[in-house]
This record gives sequence, C-alpha cells and structure tokens, in this order.
Amino acid sequence: MKSVNEQVLLRSPLYLNKYFLGWIFPIAFLVLWQFLGQLDIISTLLFPTPLMIAETFIDLVSSGQFFEHLNISIIRALLGFLIGGGLGLLFGVLVGLSRKTEKVVDPTFQMIRMIPHLAVAPLFILWFGIGEESKVLLIAKGAFFPLYINTYLGIRNVDHKLFEVTRILQFSRAKQITKLIIPATMPHILMGLRLSLGIAWLGLVVAELMAATSGLGYLMSDARQFGQTALVFVVIIIFAVIGKLTDSFVQLLENRLLSWRDNYQG
Repeated sequence: MKSVNEQVLLRSPLYLNKYFLGWIFPIAFLVLWQFLGQLDIISTLLFPTPLMIAETFIDLVSSGQFFEHLNISIIRALLGFLIGGGLGLLFGVLVGLSRKTEKVVDPTFQMIRMIPHLAVAPLFILWFGIGEESKVLLIAKGAFFPLYINTYLGIRNVDHKLFEVTRILQFSRAKQITKLIIPATMPHILMGLRLSLGIAWLGLVVAELMAATSGLGYLMSDARQFGQTALVFVVIIIFAVIGKLTDSFVQLLENRLLSWRDNYQG
C-alpha cells in the first residue's frame, strides 16, 4: 500500500496538466502580442497591448464604474435567464410528455427560435420601450430554447421500458417525473442549462448594444464611439471571463450530479 504522500505526488502531475495545460496557449499569445506591440509591428491604436488593456482595467475599477455596470449587467442576464430558462424547462417537460402538446406548440416555438436576436430587438424596443423590460425579454428569448429543446429530447430519449415499469409499480404522474424523468434527463437538462447561460450572456450584449444607458454593453458601445479601443478590449475580456466562469460552474455541477456515469474520458 502506498502512503498518502506518495499518492499525492503521483497524482499531482495529472492535476497540473488538467488545470494548467489550457493556459499555455493564452499566455504565449499574450506575450507575443505585447512583444509585437512594443516593436510597433502592430498598431497599438487598433490593437492596444495587454499592458495597456490592464492599465485601462485598473483605471475603470478605480473609478467605480466597473462594478456599477457589472452589477447591472449581471442582474439583467440573471433575470432573463430565470424567466427564459424556467419557461424552457417547463415547456420542455410538457412537450416531452405529451404528443398533443408537441403538435400544438412545438411548430410555433421552432419558428420563433429561427428569428435572430437582431431582428426582434427593434420590435421589443417599440413594444416595451428602452427600459429593462425589452432587455430582459430579449435575453429570455435566447435562454428559452436550449433548455426547452434539451429537456424535450431528454425525455423522448428515456427508455420506454422504464415508463412501463413505473406504470406496473403504479407510480403517480408526479412520482414518475421526480423518480424517473428528471434523473434520466438530467444530462440533457444540464447541457441545456450550460447552453442557455451562454446564450443569455450573448443576448445581454445584443440588448445593451441596441439601447441602454448602463451595463457592460453600453460601456463598450460608448468606448467605441470615442475611439477608446483599450476599453473595448477590457469589456470583451470581461464578457469572456464571466462567460467562462459560469460555464465552468455548470461543468462542476454536472460532474457532481452525474458522477455515477462511467463515460469515455478521451
């Protein structure tokens, strides 16, 4: 039997590879970018160096604008996700359980799904104004469909024999949903959750670029108008980092909830 210390030493290279291997390319890219900018090989007006972007970020945080706009954007994205994702999960269950409901509502949902955000954004502004309602509903539209489709497909992919077993055991509809459908469709639901969060974040960008007086999207639009390229890069990086953090959170949740699966790891 190996001691605990020996096991830790044996596993540490794997741990380092898993969590730090993905940083090699980004760090190398940033170093090359900084090097090319300092040598004036690329224009720092169009492509400010990483150090210039970092200085702009520090100034933004120091002024207090960063947290103000960030809080507004997160609240908008969260509200839109809760509305759209919640309805998507609900309708996904209803459509997955009933072919009649599928025939009634699914064709309409599929047509709405194919309408781009930029096409409906002007209508939302006309209908609901430039206040929070239009922004939140635009985000909700994007967040709805990933959870709806994945929940619906997850239910339809459950083995029919398992439904027969629940009928033999005389499960009520509620018990059938909680004991069979939700556990069996959890991989699909979590995938829908992951996609829904990502699209909600993308919808936030569209909403705040179209008509907003606050938020990260507004901050980026305002910086573009005044030629503040470094600030534009700062906001883009913030969007990327927060998007990655939310995606990693769902991945962690997926690993914990679905730890029973014995999948191919590559």
